[in-house]
Amino acid sequence: MDTEAVRSFVRAAELGQLQHAADELGVTQQAVSKRIAALERELAARLFTRTARGVELTLDGQALLPHARSIVAGVDRAVAAVRPASRALRIDVLGLRSAQAVVLHDYWRSRPGTDLDVVTLRVDDPHVAAAAVRAGEIDASFRSVTDPATLPPDVRMIHAFDSPLELLVGPRHPLASARTLTPPRLRGLRIWVPGIAPRSEWADFYDQLTEAFDLRIDAAGPNFGNEVLLDTLADSADVATLVGARDRYVWPAHHDLRRIPIVNPTLAYPLSLMLPATNPHPGLRAVVDHLATLTPPPGPSWRPSWAMTR
Repeated sequence: MDTEAVRSFVRAAELGQLQHAADELGVTQQAVSKRIAALERELAARLFTRTARGVELTLDGQALLPHARSIVAGVDRAVAAVRPASRALRIDVLGLRSAQAVVLHDYWRSRPGTDLDVVTLRVDDPHVAAAAVRAGEIDASFRSVTDPATLPPDVRMIHAFDSPLELLVGPRHPLASARTLTPPRLRGLRIWVPGIAPRSEWADFYDQLTEAFDLRIDAAGPNFGNEVLLDTLADSADVATLVGARDRYVWPAHHDLRRIPIVNPTLAYPLSLMLPATNPHPGLRAVVDHLATLTPPPGPSWRPSWAMTR
């Protein structure tokens, strides 16, 4: 199968016009049309119908598209394996203020000029992120599948680093003046963590954390974002939340919020990295080496049952 014909098919499907696909690929519209026609003959299937606005996928074209994307991504990874500078390393993080993004920023600062593309997949289920790694849409993802047996066979998962939790409270909270806290002192507190999505790794983490230390984790109400959460903490004398020690939060000075480390044991959120089992992007090796240099949480730590070790 002609991989350039497959690439032309993918770009035409995504852009909806043969001319736009041709412009992006640096060829003529006639060349794109010939490639797609040859692909249709080889598959004995019609892939597009023409419309006034361009082209639309047929049912056969819709069935082919995810497989075609995988073929193109595989070719790109093969090229990248011998030409490391051919494209940026693309890594998924949970959020651009998350510990994963902070660590990647530190890595990039230590290697100025590194071609790095940090993205955030808008998904909660880590299996969807694993599928994106498998399809080559991203090179790696800072997500954890709590049952590694459910990973696709061509995706592997390694331990990245542990993120110690801190209690975040407003100035009127009874624990606001504490320098450190132990998990037993959190019992009975209203710990508000909006946005705990079913089937997410953090849902399982908080389930195990609640059971292990008899905590009250409140996920009630819609998640209006960090700004609303921080405003609520600043105005409340009884609401607290949990944040990662490396997570980046910004609030107005008058909020006077307090981040209090939790110790004896440290509550450690384990972060994993999913990547292709074979032929990973060449740039991933240096990222993995950087992760190995990160300082582990202090003292004894509690981690959920599915946490990996190096």
